[in-house]
Amino acid sequence: EKADLVPSNLSLSSLEMTLVTAMSRESVLKNYLSLVKDKYDYVLIDCMPSLGMITFNALTAADSVIIPVQAQYLPAKGMTQLLGTIAKVRKHTNADLKIDGILLTLVDGRTNLAKSTVEALRENFGSHIRIYRSMIPAAVKAAEVSSKGTSIYAYEPNSPVSKAYASFTKEVLADGRQKERLHASHEHAR
Repeated sequence: EKADLVPSNLSLSSLEMTLVTAMSRESVLKNYLSLVKDKYDYVLIDCMPSLGMITFNALTAADSVIIPVQAQYLPAKGMTQLLGTIAKVRKHTNADLKIDGILLTLVDGRTNLAKSTVEALRENFGSHIRIYRSMIPAAVKAAEVSSKGTSIYAYEPNSPVSKAYASFTKEVLADGRQKERLHASHEHAR
């Protein structure tokens, strides 16, 4: 499969300040993506774990959001803030934004903290937000990848992290195909 990658770098940090004074600042990314979106089946926007203008732009431009949450106490608590931001985006700039689900990351199944965090997320959000079956394990090799400038698939193709991301990708693609079939059957019924 073909893929285009537009990686971020440190200069992206100055974009946050530039967006503050930009006209239609919430829609800058949406406007750029509208020029190319028909060329792609999927456009993935990977945001830093902050709730600034860049994230607001990404949520405004997105059809749906997958929320990665580290299986630790503070990131799980941040879910409430992020859900509040998503509610604001839905109200003001993107009423159609959907939450596809929660992806648990940095899961260390050996610790009680990870187990209790996963359980708390399932208990608090699982009834109204999908929590993906695939969970990304914590691993030293995954942390080394960014310093090597490569993907986990190239660096450690048979690692548990690579396998977990592959499983997650299959889960997301299967979801997409199911949604397409449902949409097509609704269109056909009209």
